Amino acid sequence: MIRDVGGSYRRAIVETVRHYSGWAPEPAAIDALKSEGCWNNDWQASLELLRRHGASPMPPFEDLVEVFSGFYFGGDPAGDPRLWRGFIGSEPLLVDRPFFTDLSAAGIAWGFLSGAEPPSARFVLEQRLGLASPPLIAMGEAPDKPDPTGLLALAASLAGVPLGPAAPPVAYLGDTVADVETVQRARGRVAGQRFQALAVAPPHLQGADRLAERLPYEECLRRAGADRILSSTRQVLELFSAPSPPES
Repeated sequence: MIRDVGGSYRRAIVETVRHYSGWAPEPAAIDALKSEGCWNNDWQASLELLRRHGASPMPPFEDLVEVFSGFYFGGDPAGDPRLWRGFIGSEPLLVDRPFFTDLSAAGIAWGFLSGAEPPSARFVLEQRLGLASPPLIAMGEAPDKPDPTGLLALAASLAGVPLGPAAPPVAYLGDTVADVETVQRARGRVAGQRFQALAVAPPHLQGADRLAERLPYEECLRRAGADRILSSTRQVLELFSAPSPPES
């Protein structure tokens, strides 16, 4: 997780649902939907919230995508990012470029499996973080999570060898049940490959005053199969660059 999408993608869900129904779902409603593990695609999530709220008639999917993109990008997604006026402009970054330099220095190969549209993902990675041609599989370049096809392709590319018992371990960090389930399904696809499902609660649940909401969310991640719950993305570096304990 490299950016806070509470005021962008999640806000676009709220405004898209409001546009069609007049109802603005609370963050808890979106969290609950995401915890089901099958609504990683925010267009589909918006449509499902409308369906559950009893909206009638339901909008055509293509129309909903256009409305959503209008809120999120505020301009042509394939056009000049400098002309975007949507919610994408209000995404705080959770990491910086030196974080990835430190990962590389620690011998950790890294890449991105994102449910975001390619223009959004590339804009954040290349223009805001300054990463040169980062390994990326974005929306439409592999089946949506929790299908593990994208994760397996990215991991094999980073490992440089076929996945399996002899390949390096693969860790994937996400903030939704779908992210965790992607790793679980990857385990079922490649016998003997070492996988680790890392999870972190999204930023809007990280405040000290949100503990009562964060703990149940983290429990959902654990039940889905998360091996470790982290407090932040930066903890990945601490986790994998820590010295190994001495042998007894």
